[in-house]
Amino acid sequence: MIVDPYTPVSGDSSYAAVHYDLDLDYKLAGNRLTATATIDIRAREEIRSAAFDLVGLRVSRVKVAGDTRASFRQTDRKVRVTFSTPLAAGDTARIAITYAGAPQPRRTRWGLLGWEELEDGLIVASQPTGAPTWFPCNDLPCEKSTYALRVATDPGYAVVTGATGTRARAGRRDAWSFTIDTPTPSYLLTLQIGPYRETAVDLAGVPGRLFHPAGLENRAAADFALLGDMMSAFAESFGPYPFPQYTIVVTQDDLEIPLEAQGMGIFGSNHIDGAGSLERLVAHELAHQWFGNSVGVEGWQHIWLNEGFACYAEWVWAEASGKATAHGLALAHHARLAALPQDLRVSDPGPDLMFDDRVYTRGALALHALRLTVGDDPFFALLREWTTRHRFGVVTTADFTALAEEQTGAALGSLFAAWLDDTALPDLPKGGKRGARPASITERVGLIDAVFRRDRSRG
Repeated sequence: MIVDPYTPVSGDSSYAAVHYDLDLDYKLAGNRLTATATIDIRAREEIRSAAFDLVGLRVSRVKVAGDTRASFRQTDRKVRVTFSTPLAAGDTARIAITYAGAPQPRRTRWGLLGWEELEDGLIVASQPTGAPTWFPCNDLPCEKSTYALRVATDPGYAVVTGATGTRARAGRRDAWSFTIDTPTPSYLLTLQIGPYRETAVDLAGVPGRLFHPAGLENRAAADFALLGDMMSAFAESFGPYPFPQYTIVVTQDDLEIPLEAQGMGIFGSNHIDGAGSLERLVAHELAHQWFGNSVGVEGWQHIWLNEGFACYAEWVWAEASGKATAHGLALAHHARLAALPQDLRVSDPGPDLMFDDRVYTRGALALHALRLTVGDDPFFALLREWTTRHRFGVVTTADFTALAEEQTGAALGSLFAAWLDDTALPDLPKGGKRGARPASITERVGLIDAVFRRDRSRG
């Protein structure tokens, strides 16, 4: 059964993965992982078996609590566990899968994903299908679970996830433990290991942690100095920060793009220069904690609800910090998109185009068109209601359009159809109920020039 047409070989809709207990032993020399994943599942229907996504690692043993006759079969993409007695709908099972190998990133149409060695350490970047490179999982964006992680590795290295961990000495190894109680899809669970130094930072009352290699302290401190102000601006615009803390990791290696994970933003050393040149990307990754991480998508078709919103948050931050108006940025991006092919549906871009920059910017423009139509106060009230009502849940485009009409009392069907369902780029609404000052001619020209020269990398 195809669960998500954008990732047709991933996932199993017949059960819910409620909780993962991951016990990992990793040796950096030789890239050797030995692990056991104990997974609590709940059957959604009567099932005789449950399939877990796992790529590049070999399973040696499977145990089902209370079922000594359960069996398993492994292919290059799945581990299927068969029960001796079928589970009825609502029944639960605890399955322990022991596996080992040398984890490698997975080759996909979107590039290499998942577990990847760095020059000195490792990074896990899984969106959308990289999680099976390091643990067996039900790899769907709509499957949100809780986690416990124990990671034994070489001393002298920091192990970082989106939660605060504890470290203890275990012989000649360091053993790290983490608990993630907020519902998290497998693609947003991450693991970062490196010779990092940690700096605690206050982010407008939210605990923050900054991990960076030695020698990058000053650049990192400078480029993330505005995170507290961003947190304040976003909390005002989008509602309270949804997680217990926020962590930034800066790798020694260059990375193609910054990345978001649950409670975390991940940047390469090439993304920080001490001058804040990529400030908008810092804002973008922080915004994903509201849009994509707390409020997740039911399927990858709806990815604009993650990326379009995070892109618009860049403009919200530019406006809050006095650097530009959201309207001026919208005009600049609209001019750029008007010169590009118009063959993409934001509400269903297809798997090949789901990370196309046009999904990001046209999604943001759709939000700005909504803001121009309903006015600033109703628009931001809608965003706060969106993040409150769907906190830690999953959503579709139809959920957002319905809530927009419910909250504003406006008939918005034709606006959403034009911006989200049609391929032709609509004009931005004229006049409207915009509260922000209009962009001057000088600002518009300057912003359009900047947009055409901008770094297109996004996370």
